Amino acid sequence: MTDRLARRNATNNVMLALTGVCTIITVSVLFLILGFLLYNGWRSLDWNFFTKLPAPPGEMGGGMANAILGSAIVILIAVLIGVPVGFLGGIYLAEFGGRTAPALVRYTADLLNGVPSIVIGIFAWTVIVVPMHHFSAWAGGFALSLMMIPIGLRATEQFLRAVPDSLREASLALGASKTRTILTIVVPAAKQGILTGLILGVARIAGETAPLLFTSLNNQFWATKFGEPTATLPVMIFTHAISPYEDWHRQAWAAGLVLLGLVFVANIAARLILSRGVSAQRG
Repeated sequence: MTDRLARRNATNNVMLALTGVCTIITVSVLFLILGFLLYNGWRSLDWNFFTKLPAPPGEMGGGMANAILGSAIVILIAVLIGVPVGFLGGIYLAEFGGRTAPALVRYTADLLNGVPSIVIGIFAWTVIVVPMHHFSAWAGGFALSLMMIPIGLRATEQFLRAVPDSLREASLALGASKTRTILTIVVPAAKQGILTGLILGVARIAGETAPLLFTSLNNQFWATKFGEPTATLPVMIFTHAISPYEDWHRQAWAAGLVLLGLVFVANIAARLILSRGVSAQRG
C-alpha cells in the first residue's frame, strides 16, 4: 500500500511538472511573439499611418489608411452575410430541427469550419470574381462570410440549447406560440453567449489573407465602390513584408500590430459580454 501510494504521488508530481512546463512554454511563445510585434510595430506607428495612402515603391513615408477602411468594409460585408445565416441556422438546429437534417447540417458546418481558407478563396474567386470579370470588396466579404457562417451557427445552437427547457414550457403554457417563445424568451436568454460567438467569429476572419488574395486583391488608393479591388490590412501586410523596401517592412510591422490590437479588443469584448451574462444569471 505504501509503495503504491508513493508511485501515485511520484506520477502525480511528474505529470504536474510536465503540465507546468508545457504551460510555461506556451505562454512564453505567446509573449515572445507579442513582444517582438510590439517592439517592431509600436515604433513604426504614427499619425500618417492612419491618415495617408501608401507611398509609391521606394519612397519613404505614407500610411495604410485605405487598407484600414478596406478591411472595415470587407468585414462589414462578411458580417451582413454571415451573421443572419449563421444565427437563423443555429435557431433551426436548436429549436426546429429533427434528427437527420440537423446532424447533416452540423457535420457540414464542422467540415466547412475546417476547410483551408485558401480553398474558400478559390471558390469565391470562381463563383464571383470570374463571372464579374474583376476583383471586388463584395467577393472578399463573401469569402470571409463563408468562414464566419459555421462559427455563428454552432455558437448560436450551443447557447440556445443551454437555455433551460422550463423557460420554453412556461411560455408555451401561457399560450405563446413556439415562434414567439423563441424570439421573446429563448433568444434573449442566450443573447450574451450568441453575441460572444459572433464577435469571436469576426475576430477569426479579421486576419485572413488567402481568401482576399483571390477576391478583393489589393488597391494602392481609396476604394470608392464595393465592386472594385479593395486594399485590406492582411493583404497589405503580406505585400509589404515580402517587398525589398525597408520602409515597407516597417509599415508591415505596424499593420500587424494594429490588426492584433483589433483582434485583442474583440476577444476582450467577447469575454466581457459573456461574463456579464453569467453575472446576470447568478444575480
